[in-house]
Amino acid sequence: MKVVILAGGFGTRISEESYLKPKPMIEIGERPILWHIMKEYSRYGFNEFVICLGYKQHVVKEFFADYFLHTSDITFDLATNEMTVHNNVAEPWKVTLVDTGLNTMTGGRVKRIRPYVGEETFMLTYGDGVANVDIAALLQYHQSHGKIATITTVNVGQRFGIIDVNDSGKIEAFREKNEADGSLINGGYMVMNPEVFDYIEGDSTVLEKEPLENLAKDGQLMAYHHTGFWHCMDTQRDKKRLEEMWNSGNAPWKTWE
Repeated sequence: MKVVILAGGFGTRISEESYLKPKPMIEIGERPILWHIMKEYSRYGFNEFVICLGYKQHVVKEFFADYFLHTSDITFDLATNEMTVHNNVAEPWKVTLVDTGLNTMTGGRVKRIRPYVGEETFMLTYGDGVANVDIAALLQYHQSHGKIATITTVNVGQRFGIIDVNDSGKIEAFREKNEADGSLINGGYMVMNPEVFDYIEGDSTVLEKEPLENLAKDGQLMAYHHTGFWHCMDTQRDKKRLEEMWNSGNAPWKTWE
């Protein structure tokens, strides 16, 4: 089963770095967050990836073109113009990089990769969020209900402290936020049957609008609720927090050896 990753957006809310590279290529622990996401899937045996590219796609293509250079010890013999790779430790990945257009919306990007996934069920996620989702359990859940699509829902807690107010307006307590204070959102880590392509009109279609809304209306959209770690890298503050977790040796999304 292939894993489709949306990696073509402009990343305007983290423009401090995205003016140089696409957001999925911004690094956590000296590796692009895209690499972290792929490692998560690979840990469950999913090693075929289709990556939807757009903004500064050459950065992603060059990264994978030179990937073994990044991960191996190499000797260059300049006199004979030969290169020897001593310990190729690259992952067993097959990566298809697809130009899905500069201004194409998320749904349109998914529509454009149809030739690369064919008539098979596929995984789909965003290229800017990491989690410790049990992907095997997610797939089992998708297969059990028989609907077209499954999204993983996560609870996003409030960023600030909470004031508890009763019905009369009396403040009863000041307290720290907790997960129950947030709302459920689509955290990515989706599973789609090929019928989903029929719900996507074209390049201007936003996946999170008509396609998912119409799937829900038709009773074809299910939610797999994830209660563990999930974090997107939307801003420089998010990147800093993920970097601190990684450097401390306590990165909850690192479930691989």
